[in-house]
Amino acid sequence: MPKNKILVVRYRFIGDTILTLPFLKNLRFANPDAQIDMLVAPKSGEIIENCPYVDNFIYFDTTKKHKYENGAGEKKSFWYYVKKLRAEKYDKAYVLKRSLSSAVLVFLGGIKERIGFDTEGRGFLLTKRVPYDHDKHESQCFLDVLRSEGVEIKDESFENGLNPAAEEKIDKILSEQTDPNLKKVIVHATATNKGKLWPLENFAQVTEYLINEKNVQVLFIGTDFDSQTYDKMLEMIKNPLKVQPINFCGQFNLQESLALTAKVDLLIGNDSGNLHMASSVHTDVIGLYGPMPFKKWYALGENNTLLKADLPCMPCGLRKKCPNGHECMKKITVDEVKKAIDKHL
Repeated sequence: MPKNKILVVRYRFIGDTILTLPFLKNLRFANPDAQIDMLVAPKSGEIIENCPYVDNFIYFDTTKKHKYENGAGEKKSFWYYVKKLRAEKYDKAYVLKRSLSSAVLVFLGGIKERIGFDTEGRGFLLTKRVPYDHDKHESQCFLDVLRSEGVEIKDESFENGLNPAAEEKIDKILSEQTDPNLKKVIVHATATNKGKLWPLENFAQVTEYLINEKNVQVLFIGTDFDSQTYDKMLEMIKNPLKVQPINFCGQFNLQESLALTAKVDLLIGNDSGNLHMASSVHTDVIGLYGPMPFKKWYALGENNTLLKADLPCMPCGLRKKCPNGHECMKKITVDEVKKAIDKHL
């Protein structure tokens, strides 16, 4: 008897992709013998490629619009993926992406059952419409899709898998370049949207505090482009540092960055996918939150310290230019972050 074939659609953006992990776990519990495939973006999809609940990943790479999501190979057309889904003959699709185009894709792909959020006027393309709650954490919204079918949610825990080769590489680098007696902290001072950035001079003060007062090895990760941000930040530190930070920007792929994040004691950073990465491998987080809806995007984890201001304009969702110069981020003080560091270290 052929296996039931299920497709999960959630492509683009690291945070959104990684927050599907509790959904995928409970989908597998409910369908232990099914073939579960997932349509993901070529970059962000890499972050969950060791998830044990997915059989196959299909990398959706059609456009240069989202440059950081470009794959290495030749771009495919939207119709290429329509034909591919038709050829696979999926029985059911869970459309966790909320766009109209994602619902059009599974509809044209000939998938009989199509369950997803009733957003962007696409409900007529779905066989089951699920209300989307803007005030609920995104991971719970994903689980609501399963609940809509009467699926029992057995385990809401948030955990990711690591690539063994990536772990081995990171272990070797850390053993060669860091002191095993020092705690290790990732300072992540960048974000895709400038409105979510804590002032760089604040990160400079925190970095100096970590190194000179807490005797910590500070690490930086990110893209090649991010490296100049950390160079600029270090220029703001006037006092000699006991231990020089190590800048790993541009040196690791996402799986290697995830493995590194799993090896450190703490990650301090702006609201970004890196906070979700850390939480998924049970690394403590100090997260700095401002304009985005906190209830929806906070980093999961019992031991995390999540700091935010309390202003009447929050959250604005970055829907328009801020007249206050993103005061919500500036209101988080260096002293608050230092106190959080003392608690974690």
